[in-house]
Amino acid sequence: MKKLLEINHCRKQFGGMEVLTDLSLSVEESRVLSIIGPSGSGKTTLLRCATLLETMDGGDLIYDGVYAARDVDGKAVYASPPELGQIRNMFGLVFQNFNLFPHYSVLKNIMEAPMLVQKRNRDEVEAEARDLLEQMGLADRADAYPYQLSGGQQQRVSIARALAMKPKILLFDEPTSALDPELTGEILRVIRRLAEKKMTMVIVTHEMAFARDVSDWVVFMNGGVIVEQGDPREVIDHPTQERTIQFLRRMQEQ
Repeated sequence: MKKLLEINHCRKQFGGMEVLTDLSLSVEESRVLSIIGPSGSGKTTLLRCATLLETMDGGDLIYDGVYAARDVDGKAVYASPPELGQIRNMFGLVFQNFNLFPHYSVLKNIMEAPMLVQKRNRDEVEAEARDLLEQMGLADRADAYPYQLSGGQQQRVSIARALAMKPKILLFDEPTSALDPELTGEILRVIRRLAEKKMTMVIVTHEMAFARDVSDWVVFMNGGVIVEQGDPREVIDHPTQERTIQFLRRMQEQ
C-alpha cells in the first residue's frame, strides 16, 4: 500500500530548545493514524511541520512520493514555492479553534478556497459545497454566519471546508478540544464516517477510546520523541513503556 505521508528524522528547535528530535512516521493510503501524548509533547508542532505552517530544521517531508523538504547534510531544504503550492493541495488541515472567516457565510467559507486557489467552476464548487453540508447535517445552515452556529456546527463546517479541496489526506489538530462533551460526540461521529469511507487521516487527539476504535495505528509522543507506537488496542490497552502507562492512567482518572 502506498504511503501518502512520510516524515523522516524530523528535527525542530524553538529558541535553542529541541521540540522534535529525530522523529519519523508514515501514513499509508486509506489508513487512520492517531497521535496521542501529554501537552507539550510536540504533537501540534509535528502537525504544523507536516502542513508547512512551520519549517523543520532537519529531515524529510514527503507527500505521495513528492518531496516537500529533503534533508541535505542535516538541514531541511524545501522545494520551490510552486512545488510547495502543489503539495499544499494534497492535504487538508482542521484546526482545534475552527478558523472560519467570521464575515463569510457558511457556504462562502467552504467555496472560497476551491474557487480562488484551485480556480474551479463556481457552479460545480457550490454543488459540491451544498452536498458536503448535507453530509455534515448542515444543509439548512448554508446562509448562516459562524457566530450563529454552535462550536460543533462550526467544526463540521471546518471539516467540510477542508474536504472541499479534495485532499488526499486530512490532518486534525485536536478537533474536539474546544468543545463540550456533547458536541465532541458530533465531531467524532463525522470523523468515524470519514474513516469508514477510507479517508486517509492523521488525528492528534486526547480521546483515547476514539483513537483505539477508529485508528489503524497509534503513536504516543512525549518530549518530542515517539515513545511507543503500534496497533491501537495494544498501545492503549496494553502499553509496554512506563511513560505511556503513566499517561494513560492519568487520562483514565480525568
